[in-house]
Amino acid sequence: QVQLVESGGGSVQAGGSLTLSCTVYGNIYSKYCMGWFRQAPGTEREGVAAVNTDGTTSYKDSVKGRFTISQDDGKNTLYLQMNSLKDDDTAMYYCALAKSDYDFAMRRIDYWSQGTQVTVSS
Repeated sequence: QVQLVESGGGSVQAGGSLTLSCTVYGNIYSKYCMGWFRQAPGTEREGVAAVNTDGTTSYKDSVKGRFTISQDDGKNTLYLQMNSLKDDDTAMYYCALAKSDYDFAMRRIDYWSQGTQVTVSS
């Protein structure tokens, strides 16, 4: 059984930094797309960043230049380094995994993490 276990959320002042991590446990596909979504109260879950199957990365426009997504060499752990955090970044953050880049973009997610709260205060 595959599990995504996430850690690293918390509270920070605006302008601060946090790093989220997500570790994959269990047998998974040889190729997959993995990334981060977030959801603030009363809003839809939105994609934040992803590592595509070819290793390239993609970001939501509002986090470009502030957030960095990366994976360890074994691809078992995904990270999201978040710098220059803003109030608007406050949300529950979820790690997600899909069989393909297309599935990820279409939100056909095979596995979700439990979510971790990020709260940014000014």
